[in-house]
Amino acid sequence: MSSTSTTAPTMMSLSTTLGPLGEYWVDTWQRWILTLDVLRERGNIYFEHTSRPIPHVLGFSTELVMDGRTLAHPVNYGLVRIVPPDGSTPAAEKRPFVVFDPRAGHGPGIGGMKQESEIGLAMAAGHPCYFVGFGPTPIPGQTVEDVCRAEGAFMAEVIARHPKSEGRPAVIANCQAGWQVMMTAAIRPDLFGPIVLAGAPLSYWAGVRGGSPMRYLGGLLGGTWLTALAGDTGSGLFDGANLVANFESMNPANTYWKKPYNLYSKVDTEAARFLDFETWWGSPVLLEAREMQWIADNLFVGNKLASGQIRTSDGARVDLRNIRSPIVVFCSWGDDITPPQQALGWITDLYAKDEEIAANGQTIVYTLHQSIGHLGIFVSGKVAGKEHDELINCMDMIDLLPPGLYEAVITEVDANTANRNLVHGRYLLSLEPRRLDDIRALGNNATEDDLRFATAARVAEINLGLYRSVLAPFMRMMTTPQSAEAARALHPNRLRFAAFSDRNPAMAPVKGLAESVRAHRQPVPADNPLLAMERLASSTITGWLEAWGRTRDMMSEAFFLTAYGSPLLQSLVGLGVGETPTPIHAERDLLREATEARLRGELVQHFETGGAPEAVVRALIYIRGPEGGADERGYTLMQAIRAERPAAERIDFARFKELLREQALLLRLDAQRAVKAIPALLPKEAAGRRTVLDIIRRMAGARGALPEDAKRRLAEIEAMVTAKGDAAAKPEFTDA
Repeated sequence: MSSTSTTAPTMMSLSTTLGPLGEYWVDTWQRWILTLDVLRERGNIYFEHTSRPIPHVLGFSTELVMDGRTLAHPVNYGLVRIVPPDGSTPAAEKRPFVVFDPRAGHGPGIGGMKQESEIGLAMAAGHPCYFVGFGPTPIPGQTVEDVCRAEGAFMAEVIARHPKSEGRPAVIANCQAGWQVMMTAAIRPDLFGPIVLAGAPLSYWAGVRGGSPMRYLGGLLGGTWLTALAGDTGSGLFDGANLVANFESMNPANTYWKKPYNLYSKVDTEAARFLDFETWWGSPVLLEAREMQWIADNLFVGNKLASGQIRTSDGARVDLRNIRSPIVVFCSWGDDITPPQQALGWITDLYAKDEEIAANGQTIVYTLHQSIGHLGIFVSGKVAGKEHDELINCMDMIDLLPPGLYEAVITEVDANTANRNLVHGRYLLSLEPRRLDDIRALGNNATEDDLRFATAARVAEINLGLYRSVLAPFMRMMTTPQSAEAARALHPNRLRFAAFSDRNPAMAPVKGLAESVRAHRQPVPADNPLLAMERLASSTITGWLEAWGRTRDMMSEAFFLTAYGSPLLQSLVGLGVGETPTPIHAERDLLREATEARLRGELVQHFETGGAPEAVVRALIYIRGPEGGADERGYTLMQAIRAERPAAERIDFARFKELLREQALLLRLDAQRAVKAIPALLPKEAAGRRTVLDIIRRMAGARGALPEDAKRRLAEIEAMVTAKGDAAAKPEFTDA
């Protein structure tokens, strides 16, 4: 009999001879062996996973549609179609969804890691789905602009494959994919439907004191010269493991204790979840060094995107105000990597006044989760079942919103919810109008803090110039592809996987011991006093590490504010005290403003133009417009009414979207003239007017009881429609 087969029974005999102490000792020993075995599996999975040509963690079957390596400006990105399960066919008229994964050091697949995910929910709603991922190694010389070109080509291909779709493809961009997609949409706004930004940073200096510690990192490191050094010692490649290490350093309590202890303490049930996550988290990819340098210089430290300071190679400005699609921002107070200020601050960078958003024709929706962490935004089942589910199922409604700023408020349906039969699922999505002051109230920088960040950006430029002039030639001369590869293999974020794999001879006995332990597993009873002491010790360690992390962050913030707030340093880098270093708002685009003014001038001719659809939409906006916002009940009812009409009389989605926005603008230009013109748009025959009035009444009541002002406005419209004595019956609208 082998030693491993006799060890477990021998150890377990202690539990009968030593009582609670023996029970705890046996359980502790068994958990250690099982934990080591899980780490051994993790190491083996790491080598198997990274050996694949395109390592990913997608939980769906795919087929390649476009390979970015074959484009005129090749990149290591690709577009794949998600194969529907069980041979199901998505509806031809439903808009496709395209999920863009973040290239933030990890491999692709986080947006479709589980069946209950962004991809899974979109497919369950009947939408065709696509996924944009990337390979582990970049194409030499590829740039951020090349990736934008590739994303534009991918979107054009998706559009071409779905000619019957009622809207442009909806996009979900996770984390770092958010800024990349927004750049592409600003350059090619014609290719995009609604854009969902999930945990995506766009305003990199934004935040509040005492929070958002990651925004100080560039200044604390003296700028981006270390990024250049990492690229040079990597022989032209930047190791994504460095980015992973930065993320892990944010939460030392979780990295150094909570995550490993959670595995150890629940090793009988936690292994599968741990291995699934670590397969993605522990497979860092490589980035082109110049590409990463551009990102660090222009975004993380330079903060040039929201202020419109980035230009393409042909001189075109990347202006986020060019985006014509609704932009949906999903962020959370529990996200310490992309806090709400960094996810939403770009709005106040672009616009100084509320009316500027509507005048620019831009629709922005945001939703704030109270507690979910950064990764939970993409992978949490609770989030998927609520926020993502509601946003996906209401995407067409969001696409029809008049221009403006809204907050998506999701509430659980109860007995007091009016017209519950019009609500999809357990939750009601309402879109409430908001003002720029609501964004500012989340917290923003004072002018002196913006000056500090601008000083840090100038210091970064100086240090980078010094590095390139003095050290870079020697570093490049001393580095070879072989030395770079050896350094990457020894990176702690890779070495920890190799150290516990079967490639380490010291791990050879673990597999056999683990098999024996599982065959004779004896968990400690839950009421064992030593187990309670263990959990108390774990809580104490967690508390100490959290306190250390908070202290570190406070000291880092104090150092940053003191160092870069120095009038002497600010003067040395060319910034005067009190000077505004960068535009608070992106500078005016006179060409776009002239185009918008011309379109508004042409719109004035349309007050008396149109028919029954224009009359219905104009009347509804007039009746409930002062309340602002919308919810899914009105959209559901509108779809039902549309289905009642003969196919030849139905307005397609694109035309209806144009019609709705046009009527909203007419009411904004001159509400009195727009309302007085409604009778001119009505059908001449009495039956047609009765139909119009019936639709107006039904739609006006979809959200529940009308406020007094809305009742008065409805009465005005009724008087207009029935001016010739039509006795239109007023139907009751109740739950089905």
